[in-house]
Amino acid sequence: MTITPKITLDQWRALLAVVDAGGYAQAAENLHKSQSAVTYAVQKLESLLGVKVFEVIGRKAHLTPTGQVMYRRAKALLDEAGSLEMAAGNLAQGWEPELSLAVEIIFPTWLLLQCFARFADERPQTRIELYESVLSGTEEMLLQRKVDLAVCSQVPAGFVGDPLMRLNFILAAHPDHPLHQLGRDLTLQDLRKHRHLLIRDSGSQRRSGSRVGAEQIWTVSHKATSIHAACMGLGFAWFSEETIRNELESGLLKPLPLREGAKLSGELYLVFADRDYAGPGALRLAQIIREDVQGTCPKVHAEAKQAQAVATAGGA
Repeated sequence: MTITPKITLDQWRALLAVVDAGGYAQAAENLHKSQSAVTYAVQKLESLLGVKVFEVIGRKAHLTPTGQVMYRRAKALLDEAGSLEMAAGNLAQGWEPELSLAVEIIFPTWLLLQCFARFADERPQTRIELYESVLSGTEEMLLQRKVDLAVCSQVPAGFVGDPLMRLNFILAAHPDHPLHQLGRDLTLQDLRKHRHLLIRDSGSQRRSGSRVGAEQIWTVSHKATSIHAACMGLGFAWFSEETIRNELESGLLKPLPLREGAKLSGELYLVFADRDYAGPGALRLAQIIREDVQGTCPKVHAEAKQAQAVATAGGA
């Protein structure tokens, strides 16, 4: 049985605007409508549904418990409507003219560019906008639907990620760094006396801080800066082995003999902003990324799949 909606998308949009903007006047300005039109839309919504969305406490209107439910469901409805329209536009055009990706900077740059080169050979006219993100910045891009696809270390709630690869991280510094000159296994106390190189979280809610509690910290925005600083002997940092393999082979960087925790590992996942509405370009680029990771780094890809299988079995 099909139910004909009583409420239009414009009325739901007015409700969201009032809540998000903090009042009817501000909502009217954001929607480019008169305040009376916005007020009427919300009152009509309440009348048709037989509910009270707002209650006045003091001199300010607040959402009622029912209004809070309506707000959340309306937001999901409008997001879905927007996704549907975008998908229709993509399908009408065939291949998307532009793809946006957020990729954690711990993903090997050479491998990412290798994937882009393959895709460019097939679709040279498709523009690519890459966001080289860190930690919560990648999650925000997905949650705000700013990207079609993401490679991230954590799958945000409400999304499904395909395990892509496991990265191994090592603590490293230049061979002439004072920590290497101690000639023994290092403790956290040893590390705290020296400079820790960190990469800034690119999200608005930044998560940062030295893992070892170092007092001396340099925070930079990109992994290349961190690598160069370490190669100059200016500090130590954890790097993925794939990222600094050339520096390790050339002797510019050397693993530090930390007594405990010298090696860490982490997963990377391939996540669509909306798999159901993904266009042919996003699907093809995702396929290329999977193939190149599996072909170029079969061990780390297999480790990621194995880790995912173990986690799934443990949760069964």
